[in-house]
Amino acid sequence: MSRTYWLDLFTGKTWEEFLKNGGQVSGFRARRRGLAKQIRPGDYLICYLSHLSRFIGVLEVRSECYFDDKTMIWEDEAFPYRFRVEVVYKLAPENAIHIFDLKDKLNLFKKSKASKGWSGLFRGSPAKFDPQDGATITEAIKEAVETPITREYDKRKYWLRPPKTYKSDKVGVVTIPEEETTEEAEVKPENYQDTHEKIQWLLLKLGSDMGLDVWVARNDRNKAYNGKPFREIPHMRQDLPRQFDEATNQIIELIDVLWLQGDAINAAFEVEHTSAIYSGLLRMSDLVWMQPNIRLNLFLVAPDERREKVKSEINRPTFKKTKPPLPKLCRFLAYSRLKEEVDKIGDRMKYMKPEFLEEIAESLETTG
Repeated sequence: MSRTYWLDLFTGKTWEEFLKNGGQVSGFRARRRGLAKQIRPGDYLICYLSHLSRFIGVLEVRSECYFDDKTMIWEDEAFPYRFRVEVVYKLAPENAIHIFDLKDKLNLFKKSKASKGWSGLFRGSPAKFDPQDGATITEAIKEAVETPITREYDKRKYWLRPPKTYKSDKVGVVTIPEEETTEEAEVKPENYQDTHEKIQWLLLKLGSDMGLDVWVARNDRNKAYNGKPFREIPHMRQDLPRQFDEATNQIIELIDVLWLQGDAINAAFEVEHTSAIYSGLLRMSDLVWMQPNIRLNLFLVAPDERREKVKSEINRPTFKKTKPPLPKLCRFLAYSRLKEEVDKIGDRMKYMKPEFLEEIAESLETTG
């Protein structure tokens, strides 16, 4: 009987917990019981780091599925539908294989007409691989064990935990995700000459040059552009005014760039370079829901090629039903217009007012 290959999703944290507890038991959520029951001894579980989009190991199933929600292996979830397993191949995080390194070899990509269609398989585990893909991935992991290649990886993403919950005065207990972690966020267009950091730097310097205080998302504070650390930009705020509840503050702190005048937030910018457009929109939508009386300019900054994508996302019913509607509040600012205007103004920037952005940003609200 031929072997079946299954996806086994991990974060760096759950992978380390798996190894720390002996690397002999893997498990799945209760809602995946039906698929878990189809797994048989001898099948392979291909281990994939969801936040890094990398394959890190292969496990052989050594038992039938069993239920255990008492034995503690993982800190944040029980994953109660479990299997005894044996590690066949294991890679260090710096040697793990990015899925795009195998893009030309996998039927998964050949069968996906849409550029992001492949990501559907990786939204939950277990999930069954195409047999040929399973064998190809397993062989690639084996080769990486024998001849390891060091690849840079984001250690913060590796150790990323599930979203925390916070208390909101308006809507009760809510979750505030640290960042977008869907597989769509890993799709990297080939022709974008600008980077997320470059546009963040441009917005931060622009605000600073106008004499405003500026803020960069707290998970980006150690980043730099062209060798220049964000934290060294003049007027960079080290903390934010605390006039909101805890949940609102958590959202505001994760917005890519803020301009402030005193303790008042003048403008908020979400830079959507290659990540899923809705990640920034969701943050802004959460902010509007929780603080409907807040008054600030919202901008979604993205490459020109993403204009239609932004338009389709911002006009989703979930965003249009906020009060006031998000499409009325949030405007699209194209990379090209931003850079063109900054170059045109040049040394006169210190005499400009923040309102000049309203003239070059555009509304993408659909009516009728």
